[in-house]
Amino acid sequence: MCIEENVLRIREQIREAALAAGRKPEEIQLCAATKMNDAQAVRRAIAAGVDCCGENRVQELTAKLKDNAYEGKPVHFIGHLQTNKVRQVVGKVDLIQSVDSLHLLKAIQQEAAKQNICQEILLEVNIGQELSKSGFGEQELPEILEQMCDFPNIFVRGLMAIPPICQNHGDNDKFFRKMYNLSVDITAKKYDNVCVTVLSMGMSDDFQQAIAMGSTMVRIGTGIFGPRNYQSPI
Repeated sequence: MCIEENVLRIREQIREAALAAGRKPEEIQLCAATKMNDAQAVRRAIAAGVDCCGENRVQELTAKLKDNAYEGKPVHFIGHLQTNKVRQVVGKVDLIQSVDSLHLLKAIQQEAAKQNICQEILLEVNIGQELSKSGFGEQELPEILEQMCDFPNIFVRGLMAIPPICQNHGDNDKFFRKMYNLSVDITAKKYDNVCVTVLSMGMSDDFQQAIAMGSTMVRIGTGIFGPRNYQSPI
């Protein structure tokens, strides 16, 4: 299948999953995870109707921005962001989904203040408590959210998570449910510079389950572009 057909197929799967969960399909955004795909492929995905593009690597983001690859749709940064590359991302993307530490928050605040802008972000949660993954622990979130008043140039739009790789269908439901409950708890409280409207969870293999559990944004790479070619220079 080509990119255009894949986007249509995934849109239909999103619609079916939303309706099955008693939700409106338009509540769920489709983020094309564009890692290792060239500018032409990104433009095709945009023309096919994805809602936004998500880039994992700063080098790719910079190159594709220079090539106007994301023209017409918002671009998000969804990969691990090192503090020494913050200046290349802040102000260049509409949303940084992968803010995973207080140290990174401070670096984003410093750069956003320098640019005199407000950078929108998601807080990444290590919901599976995996040592190999970054992200805030769920117990850390209340303290971090209380501190957002100290970051006037940052606005928290919601949460993001990458649950553990599951062996069986439905294994990750408990993690998706935890994330949804966290988003509900945060919404019920009043934090400065925080308004949870985005719950980014679910990828090519599990986005339908994520939608059933409350996801508002799914990040699809392989399902749109096909298997990644790790020998590619992109």
